[in-house]
Amino acid sequence: MMNLRTVTCRALLAFAALLGSGHAAHADDDLRGRRLSLPPKYRQECASCHVAYPPGMLPAESWQRLINDLPRHFGTDASLDAASLKELSAWLTANAGTYKRVREAPPQDRITTSAWFTRRHEEVPAAAWKRPAVKSPANCSACHAQADQGDFNEHNVRIPR
Repeated sequence: MMNLRTVTCRALLAFAALLGSGHAAHADDDLRGRRLSLPPKYRQECASCHVAYPPGMLPAESWQRLINDLPRHFGTDASLDAASLKELSAWLTANAGTYKRVREAPPQDRITTSAWFTRRHEEVPAAAWKRPAVKSPANCSACHAQADQGDFNEHNVRIPR
């Protein structure tokens, strides 16, 4: 039979473990709030054309393929000089997603075709993606007003009409 002190101690340890596990998942998950300081080169080169996607949205091997194929980056020549390529490759790889949802590379290394993205957006009507203010699932900032800051909190989503 356990005494009250033992029960209380175990309850506190279980609660601390629960908080710790949530914190660990949170710390490894850009999608739920990990805010990385984006290198100036990433903002300059990548965020000049689209939202600066948090590196945790793709696994390292996807980022490597994307970096290695910049001359044909989804139909656009996004070539970089060797030094920039090396810097961004190292940063993206070091900060790539490693948690369960992102371990597998999505088809064509597209964030919007990943299983987690599809699940998180299944309630969005197909017609919403075609609205002039949205245009495509890759236009995160159309609905996530603070996507450029890495904030994809679902409580702040506003789908344009």
